[in-house]
Amino acid sequence: MTKSFNDKLGQGGYGSVYKGKLQDGCFVAVKVLKESKGNGEEFVNEVASISKTSHVNIVTLKGFCIEGSKRALIYELMPNGSLEKFIYKGNPSNSSHQLGWETLYKISIGIARGLEYLHRGCNTQILHFDIKPHNILLDENFCPKISDFGLAKICPREKSFISMVSARGTTGYIAPEVFCRNFGGVSHKADVYSYGMMVLEMVGGRKNFDASVDFTSEIYFPHWIYKRLELGKELGLLGLLEEVDQESARKMIIVSLWCIQSDPLNRPSMSRVVDMLEGSLEPLKIPPKPFLCSPPSSPADSSTIMV
Repeated sequence: MTKSFNDKLGQGGYGSVYKGKLQDGCFVAVKVLKESKGNGEEFVNEVASISKTSHVNIVTLKGFCIEGSKRALIYELMPNGSLEKFIYKGNPSNSSHQLGWETLYKISIGIARGLEYLHRGCNTQILHFDIKPHNILLDENFCPKISDFGLAKICPREKSFISMVSARGTTGYIAPEVFCRNFGGVSHKADVYSYGMMVLEMVGGRKNFDASVDFTSEIYFPHWIYKRLELGKELGLLGLLEEVDQESARKMIIVSLWCIQSDPLNRPSMSRVVDMLEGSLEPLKIPPKPFLCSPPSSPADSSTIMV
């Protein structure tokens, strides 16, 4: 299928991804997982959760392979790779194609619809727990598809909160209640928080926390953009020439700031997020200022953690 794994598409903490081709001519991405520890929970999670889904904004699992300790997942190939390649300014890989505001806006809505489906549209509720630009794949038309369900949890729809033995997610996107129970119970609102942090990075074209500057001069983007909204200043973002783009960007910012509220009860559901993004800007109110401090300085390449 992969012709002896000779076309590598990428690599991460989970293993490596290779380009492959099925007998019917369909191109696929083959994710070969690192030898699993314990009972291979991440592999089981991914197969169990994604096999229950069918949605335009969820990546399609074509199949999987198991041979001894070796495990692989076969997905539809996403020609444009991950969203991460296109949103960070100064990233060499996106120099040839900087996404416009209309495309970013459509991508944010597509991801929201995918999450809404996971939370409400499946027979059982699926919580992703690792929403970030790296895990959003783009097809040839830049339609976004949520991928990488290794940290997902499947839970009954009627359960408001779920019990967790350990925190899961990626530094910079983890909801506060996931690692500190003082903020409340863990629910689908954890994905809402991660979504909000990710969309703010799409808007800013940079990581929310800039680890490249020293501690005394660090700028936490959510606080910076909130201050501009609060004072009624221009957003100060590149490429906002058209009025329709300014409106889209403002909606993305206001919705994101609602999504990253520290109290999960103050965050909207993903259904509400879709409504706000697709609706008029006029009725959207600026939320309370997120009061969490900027995260501690850490390496720029944050990795998935389970602590």
